[in-house]
Amino acid sequence: MSKKEINDVKTAGVTSPENEAHEMTEEDMAAKVDEVMKKYDRESNTRIWEGVPKWIVTAILAAFSLFCIYVTLFATWLEEIRLTSFVALIVLMGYLIFPARKGVQRVNRMPWYDILLMIAGSGAFLYFTFSAEAIIKQGAKLEIFQIVIGIIGILALAEVCRRSVGLPILIVAACFVIYALFFGLSNPAFSGRLNTLIRTLFYSKEGILSTPINACSKFIVVFIIFGAFLERTGIADFFIQAANVIVGGFSGGPAKVAVVASALEGMVSGSSVANTVGSGSITIPLMKKTGYKPEFAAAAEAAASTGGQIMPPIMGAAAFLMAENLAINYSTIIVKAILPAVLYFAGVFIAVHLEAKKHGLRGLTKSEIPDWKPLIKKVYLLIPLGLLIYLVGTSTRTIQTSAAIAIIAAIVVSLFNKGNRITPKRFIEALAAGAQGTISVAAACGIAGIIAGTITMTGLANILINGIVALAGNHVIIALFLTMLCCIVLGMGVPTTANYCIMAATCAPILVRMGVPAIAAHFFVFYFGIVADLTPPVALASYAGAAIAQSNPIKTAFESTKLAIAAFIVPYAFALSPVMLFIGIENPLQVVLIVVTSLIGIFGVSAALEGYVFTSMNPVQRIMSLVGGILLIDPSPITDIVGVSLILVVFAWQYIQKKRAKDLTVTA
Repeated sequence: MSKKEINDVKTAGVTSPENEAHEMTEEDMAAKVDEVMKKYDRESNTRIWEGVPKWIVTAILAAFSLFCIYVTLFATWLEEIRLTSFVALIVLMGYLIFPARKGVQRVNRMPWYDILLMIAGSGAFLYFTFSAEAIIKQGAKLEIFQIVIGIIGILALAEVCRRSVGLPILIVAACFVIYALFFGLSNPAFSGRLNTLIRTLFYSKEGILSTPINACSKFIVVFIIFGAFLERTGIADFFIQAANVIVGGFSGGPAKVAVVASALEGMVSGSSVANTVGSGSITIPLMKKTGYKPEFAAAAEAAASTGGQIMPPIMGAAAFLMAENLAINYSTIIVKAILPAVLYFAGVFIAVHLEAKKHGLRGLTKSEIPDWKPLIKKVYLLIPLGLLIYLVGTSTRTIQTSAAIAIIAAIVVSLFNKGNRITPKRFIEALAAGAQGTISVAAACGIAGIIAGTITMTGLANILINGIVALAGNHVIIALFLTMLCCIVLGMGVPTTANYCIMAATCAPILVRMGVPAIAAHFFVFYFGIVADLTPPVALASYAGAAIAQSNPIKTAFESTKLAIAAFIVPYAFALSPVMLFIGIENPLQVVLIVVTSLIGIFGVSAALEGYVFTSMNPVQRIMSLVGGILLIDPSPITDIVGVSLILVVFAWQYIQKKRAKDLTVTA
């Protein structure tokens, strides 16, 4: 979030000089946001370019975005040429933007070894670009120099990933590569195994150039560019104002604002940390001022912001990969994601509401809530987003063309929003921002391709699948639980995109083997890959929120996990009853029933964790509510009846307790 955006939000009525008493100046807030982003979001640790070098780097980034738009819309190149040129430019930009380590960076300085790595790494992929046809015809046997080039390219991309994403994904990839090189491949000679490994990972479409990087170069990059343009129209400010108007005045208003605003912002952004820091820099101080504990304020923002990755239409990068893996239209993914996303945010909303009632927290005052009339006048800012949803949802145009049209629409609507007009300068900045945002996603996709490639070439996937299927027996719930654990453990510190790629290659087939529909299996691993951003010990979104709230990071992570309990319930619900994903619907009432029972179940579990409905709950009530909520995960009629009955009994019991306490107070 830029200084201007922070100031826009303040002046829009979210905070006011009278109520906030200038607790933080604009500069202090911007510095705090920058500090948190650099600590928890590796993408924010960039080199400092100023003057002419800055414009040169900006021009390179902007040219990359234009190159990607051209290639995805018009070029008919050989796929190997398109993909290797894309990765070559990612490597080049990666070294231009990201330094080798965190810390104070010297202005306009790039060490000689980074220049060498940049040239060698991008050169390795460009060698493939200009020799693609010959390499394809060459066969399986590589020359020694080609093996060396492949190793250089792989290591250069891995280093870009380390700088922009972090070490965890590389550790996972290294383990798989070592397994393949020393244990998984059948060729007895080391040279033969090395030849097979490099051939597969670098020179074929089963490694770096596989589905993840293909989807990134075709779809993801254009949507990231679209997000950069849409951000510059001032839509983030619009979403926060809208959330304040809709729910700001209710009990615990600021926390509900965080939930609604994050759900809206999630439609155009797919980064948990960026969402948490961007809107959290505004909502978290307001929540604390209203009376929420720092840990809860940070957790509410983190849980809501992480949910942005499951909110259509963009849903983070993994949704595009899912469409590619399942060979279905992206519009189908969007439609099937709607109900689970709504239920997730409903769960977070219920939790913050119960917390507000539990502590008697107020909403925003009338003076703190923006006037709705100016907001209505800016509803045109939603046109690019609405147009994108329409074009993608109706398959009127290809995904790439739809995003390009939406970019043009964003530029047009910005002309009507004074102060946020996309001038030629801001046009170039948006292109550059889109390119920079692509680097980390593309690097993660490339490494995820390496992981998937080693799993495929060694047959490790079948070993894992057979092992877990044997362990689970005929019990789908056990397979779901083991898969959940794998996703959360492997997702620690690993970007959602890469985590999904790993899980799609290893765990999703397990669930399919157990009878879970393929799309439900992929959604299941997608959800639990996202949950890793909230769950300790590596809960990046929670820690980012804690840094803004100045709360205990571990306590915040546990609080985030509690608030996001819907993310642990909803995936089981649609895996066991795919009707939630509009699969196998025989009667529309089936959808209504699964939504209602899921909401009641989420309410029951949330109430049990909060220990409050109308008044404080005793241990028996909490156990009944928790058991009732868990039973409603299973879609069978018996568990539905028992689960709903338990929760209704607790609800009535709580209501009677509250009424008796009120009567006693009146009598006294």
